Amino acid sequence: MASGSQSDNVQPLPSLGMGNELELTLKGEDYSLLTDLYELTMVACYCGEGLDSRPASFELFARSLPDHFGYAIAMGLQQAIEYLQQLRFTPAQIESLKATGIFAKAPEKFWTLLETARFTGDLWAVPEGTAVFANEPLLRVEAPLWQAQLVETYLLNTINYQTLIATRSARLRDVAGPEAILLEFGTRRAFSPQAALWAARAALAAGLDSTSNVLAALKLGRKPSGTMAHSLVMALTATEGSEMQAFRAFLHYFPGAAVLIDTYDTVEAARYLADRLQVGEFEVGGVRLDSGDLVSLSQQVRSLLPEVPIFASGDLDEWEIARLKREGAEIDGYGLGTRLVTGETFNGVYKLVEIDGMAVMKESSSKVTYPGRKQIFRRVDEDKGLGDRLALAHETAEVGEVALLQRVLKQGKRVQPPEMLEAIAERTRTAVESLSEEARRIEGAIAPSVEISAELQALTETTKHQLSS
Repeated sequence: MASGSQSDNVQPLPSLGMGNELELTLKGEDYSLLTDLYELTMVACYCGEGLDSRPASFELFARSLPDHFGYAIAMGLQQAIEYLQQLRFTPAQIESLKATGIFAKAPEKFWTLLETARFTGDLWAVPEGTAVFANEPLLRVEAPLWQAQLVETYLLNTINYQTLIATRSARLRDVAGPEAILLEFGTRRAFSPQAALWAARAALAAGLDSTSNVLAALKLGRKPSGTMAHSLVMALTATEGSEMQAFRAFLHYFPGAAVLIDTYDTVEAARYLADRLQVGEFEVGGVRLDSGDLVSLSQQVRSLLPEVPIFASGDLDEWEIARLKREGAEIDGYGLGTRLVTGETFNGVYKLVEIDGMAVMKESSSKVTYPGRKQIFRRVDEDKGLGDRLALAHETAEVGEVALLQRVLKQGKRVQPPEMLEAIAERTRTAVESLSEEARRIEGAIAPSVEISAELQALTETTKHQLSS
């Protein structure tokens, strides 16, 4: 077959009737189709086999944590709830699915379900900002099989990404310390405009102070933060005569703002600002260093501007911040972008654990799952620190334990109010502080061991035996 013959035979499908078919900007009504094809084909198969209405439970968890991570911070629940409550299929979407030809043999009930689609199940989840470990469910969906299956892709998308950003943010806060100002600057490096909004939210909810993303900040009731780019300094230097005039002009329009001082000579720029501050010419809220030897430059700038906050940026992460602190850098705050919103993944998975009251499990090599609906029981001991017990959902807490998974949706309706970001950030801080030093290390972290209850262990062995018989 010639290399181009397959594409030559592809016929364009009708668009969804929402404008330019080449426009891939996400809208609220698109969420139902923001899924992998196999979620829909499985739903069609369930309909054909008469399984679609069977009660099912799926759990979202990570089999292992990213390298060097001793914990993860659960995040993204608010967006998961919004998605489940807004789940709908429009007539245009259904017609577009039919036009693909993929579902030509799908039973009529499949289309009826899509036309009337609503999430009518229960959602159990750990509160956002909770520290979790490998094999512990961040959430559990209990719903008719077709609904619980259909929502897999979107739930993984929002929970995995926001949990990654929240975990990185918590580690950054832990390393930088409570007094450091931490700013989320990752919009231009995030994987999409939607991801940029989620990254900003997760970072703020995990303890960062502000975001440069104007839309995210305003939607979340926060004031956006930022300084200036090198281009402003270069443009005004070229047209108005000097870097100093660039500072003067910017601070005229934005008094008390922070300025970027490493476009040319960092120390000379700091010296100029010191002279101008001494005579009271303008206010400066801070200076930002974006390149060079941040340890040496920050120390020199501090000697010239002892009262002015110094911010650093430029591909920083928890390891780099730890190095800067260790080597005596004079830095009050950090702008965090690329390495916060990209890099390691939180590899959460979404697996069926029960159907029609029957516990099920996956037993393929290296991907074994625990069967049955589960609960996490947590104990925080002043001497021994934090300890978890993974048990079946019907088990009860022992003395000193607290159940982490809470019901947040009942029959599709919310039973708990949304939480403020400040409350989630406080929970994150408390969660990290309750962990051992081993779990909080940024190199070679060791997560706390999770005890498996006797009942869960017995169910696992029974289910394995049934699968092998």
